[in-house]
Amino acid sequence: MYRKIDLDGTPPESFEFPQGGKLASDNRWVTMAQLIPWSEFEAEYAQNFADSMGAPAKSFRMALGALIIKEKLGTSDRETVEQIRENPYLQYFIGCSSYSNEIPFDASLLVYFRQRISVNLVNKVNQKMVKNLRESTTDRPSSSKKKPEDKRESENQGKLLLDATCASAYITYPTDIGILDRARMQTEKIIDILYNSIKDICQKKPRTYRKTARKDYLAIAKQRRPKHSQKRAAIKKQLQYLHRNLSHIEKLIELGANLGKLRKQQYKILLGKSRSLPPTGLDVPKQNK
Repeated sequence: MYRKIDLDGTPPESFEFPQGGKLASDNRWVTMAQLIPWSEFEAEYAQNFADSMGAPAKSFRMALGALIIKEKLGTSDRETVEQIRENPYLQYFIGCSSYSNEIPFDASLLVYFRQRISVNLVNKVNQKMVKNLRESTTDRPSSSKKKPEDKRESENQGKLLLDATCASAYITYPTDIGILDRARMQTEKIIDILYNSIKDICQKKPRTYRKTARKDYLAIAKQRRPKHSQKRAAIKKQLQYLHRNLSHIEKLIELGANLGKLRKQQYKILLGKSRSLPPTGLDVPKQNK
């Protein structure tokens, strides 16, 4: 059974404390309670109960307010009830007229509150809250009107703070072994391109040991906390693979390999890495389409 009551409840200045005192009007729970149209949706909530049978149910304000408190604080059902018992602002939020050290309802009732208050009803309440908030901010009189000169002076002022923790989680941390592995793979691609341009002259392709080098990299990269000596040994191996690849590139260039076959980015990677390359002041060869 559901009995209709005045859901607007007691104003915050009339909320009674055992030892005296008043609620702060600017408290977040007091402000939120004034924005929620409790009485407007009471009839829809009352449809879940019979008119004359059963014990009186908890009010719509108490049910919805308890659910809002639970989601706002991120607490369990039992902890939500304890928070309401200890906090006078939460008791005012759910419609109590005075502070009481007793629990307002059993924690098991929150299960029924969630069943009786549908998602559509919550969305309606949320939309009405946003509307009331906009109306309250637009109706609020401004203390002083700024002159056009003051508006121009206020432009482009202040500082922009950027938080590095907002970077994408898919960006990997640049470790030494990872950088060397990527550099080695890039030189292997360059060797393949240069060798294809002089296949007729150089019949034997330079050996890069790419499979072995990849296994050596993964053996250390997959370890969660490799030892310092293991990392030093892995870095040394990758440096040796990279040095061998650069030597092969220099020999291929000496045999007449066409640098124009390389992409623009690949050519920039090789600048300054080999004595056989042209100086950086020359134009970068265009990428073949």
